[in-house]
Amino acid sequence: MSPKDLNALRHEYSLKSLSENDVKPTPIEQFDLWLSQAIESGVPEPNAMTLATSTFDGKPSARVVLLKHYDDKGLSFFTNYESRKAKNILQNPYGALVFYWPELERQVRIEGKIHKATDAESDRYFKTRPEASKIGAWASPQSSVIPNRKYLERLMADFEEEFKGKTVKRPPNWGGYTLVPTLFEFWQGRPNRLHDRIQYTLINNQWKIERLAP
Repeated sequence: MSPKDLNALRHEYSLKSLSENDVKPTPIEQFDLWLSQAIESGVPEPNAMTLATSTFDGKPSARVVLLKHYDDKGLSFFTNYESRKAKNILQNPYGALVFYWPELERQVRIEGKIHKATDAESDRYFKTRPEASKIGAWASPQSSVIPNRKYLERLMADFEEEFKGKTVKRPPNWGGYTLVPTLFEFWQGRPNRLHDRIQYTLINNQWKIERLAP
């Protein structure tokens, strides 16, 4: 595909509108509404979110992870504590999340500080995982360079043998994080690229609601 072909890719957004007069008083209530509608609409992986982190000197990286819990305290995900994202969070605890639901012509951006979950929180979620995923958490040296796929499969087979007939406990280097938000932006696609953007900013523990230009 040539750059000319990319320039011709156009989608006119027209499904919904979004007004600062109609949104919920808190962003987590508005997020709950939109996520529920995404689930009800059959959006694939509605809890998939892009997580952006950076090093202490501001070099960013981003990847898609899955939201596993949310409430007024924040939004939680789980990972290997030796992964690249975990190393970034250790250097710079501030991060950003993006949800994109093209079927609903909606996007949500969230910014805030990332906190490590307690062992109890990580244990509680780990117990709900499928057995193969539990073993996979032990087998994968996440973000490390490995020689080939066979190496990973051998590690998986070794841990399957080790845990045969036993309860698979959470690896000490695996657990959760919660992003505690200070900013939410809700984006609704509109015709002629005049999109609706409603921003919530946390100021003195109160959420300020404002409209942004598209």
